[in-house]
Amino acid sequence: MGISPTSRRMRLRALTGLSALALAAAGFAAAPAAQAAQDDRPAGEFAGQPHPYRHGAHPVKEAGRSAAARTTNLRYGGGVDGIGVTTGAPKVYLVFWGSQWGSQGTDANGYTTLSGDPKGEAVRAQQLFKGLGTNSETWSGVMTQYCEGVATGATSCPSGSTHVGYPTGGALAGVWVDESAAAPGQATGNQLAAEAVKAAGHFGNTTAASNRNAQYVVLSPTGTHPDGFNTPNGGFCAWHDWNGDTTLTGGAAPSPYGDVAFTNDPYVTDMGSSCGQNYVNSGSAGTLDGVTIVYGHEYSETITDQNPAGGWTDATGYENADKCSWNGVGGTGGAQNVAFATGSFAMQGTWSNGVSGCQVSHAIVH
Repeated sequence: MGISPTSRRMRLRALTGLSALALAAAGFAAAPAAQAAQDDRPAGEFAGQPHPYRHGAHPVKEAGRSAAARTTNLRYGGGVDGIGVTTGAPKVYLVFWGSQWGSQGTDANGYTTLSGDPKGEAVRAQQLFKGLGTNSETWSGVMTQYCEGVATGATSCPSGSTHVGYPTGGALAGVWVDESAAAPGQATGNQLAAEAVKAAGHFGNTTAASNRNAQYVVLSPTGTHPDGFNTPNGGFCAWHDWNGDTTLTGGAAPSPYGDVAFTNDPYVTDMGSSCGQNYVNSGSAGTLDGVTIVYGHEYSETITDQNPAGGWTDATGYENADKCSWNGVGGTGGAQNVAFATGSFAMQGTWSNGVSGCQVSHAIVH
């Protein structure tokens, strides 16, 4: 792929307050005044750079993507440790890390509630991942066009290739509130990976096979800054990786359970409109817009690029959701409300090689 060893971790960058003029020049639809113009990709990605990992350097925050970011298709990276994409039905395990999440309860719908969750992100995350693959939704269908087992550099998947799995009946596979200790105020990448490996053991996924189609979403409590989230050196809303990435701050985390895919999902609403609050919906209806946009972004990138960057990225390192992040509202590829059996959620479009553009709906490919 030509991506350096220090550029494999994929992160969702925060919006940077671009003007409507800059947005128009970058090919963005003008956002309502309440929306900060955000970039949800890794440090440097907005400048068309290939997912450089920060290691203390400030992220590049420029006004737009290169033309290639909006026009070039994704290509297959050849796999890392033999893993390119999530080939079975995706399984999402939510890990609420730290005693700061407070006491647990259960609401009328059976969702875990937490007293240290002022904006209700925990329930919304459960609703989202339980809803994926229901209501005949085709937002997930966009991802199923990608595959593995093709030549490195391939931009299409021939008949009979092994495609990304569809989350039939819901992707949520488990919820764990790890209250064994307080989550670090500024967790390193290594600590986040180690927590994901710990979660794999907690859920009984103690073989490589049981983790092959699993991802562990490590959710940090409000007020914390995992890997520099919501700090001057942060510049992202979330990122995903796998435990064996040697460029993680603190280094790779060992796993006795095979490769473990995980996401660093901070308390997104701590950054307000910079991470998508009210991006689609106004008022209280849009308070958690950024939560579902960001979480959906990382989920879609994990299943199409499970061990970055062995899956699908473009020539500059963008993943499928990066190419469509903060792409305006509505239309065939902008952010909009998508109906699942568990409710309606603000979701962004993702890249479709089939149309060389962003889509929020695509027929499911088996």
